Amino acid sequence: MAQSEIRGYTARARSTDTFGRVLCNTRDQHFIVDGPVQNGCPGEAVTPAELFLTGIAACGVELVQVIARDERLPLQMVNVEIEGTLDRSNPVRRDVTVFNSVQLRFQLKGVTQAQGGALIERFKGR
Repeated sequence: MAQSEIRGYTARARSTDTFGRVLCNTRDQHFIVDGPVQNGCPGEAVTPAELFLTGIAACGVELVQVIARDERLPLQMVNVEIEGTLDRSNPVRRDVTVFNSVQLRFQLKGVTQAQGGALIERFKGR
């Protein structure tokens, strides 16, 4: 049976008794997110911006693994580092907050430089 091309995802978030602390869940997984200290929030747990960037990095690791497997490449390890910069004094858009810049760095083990470059290009096209 072919897999459906349509995938649905649901996540929930709710306030807690601590200002700026949010209880989040998806499926049976629960985690805490804190607003940043610059907003008067605890800033102890992962912040929404960090969680957003982590999602992109995790997607990069998982998709590169899937693509390598599908292409039967001998990929042994994927490491993705992501950095985002948000300059509130120089917004990209006035109607919504977005990062001014985001950089992804991939480290791959077990493939040639050409194979690695092709894997990353395939990831970027997904």
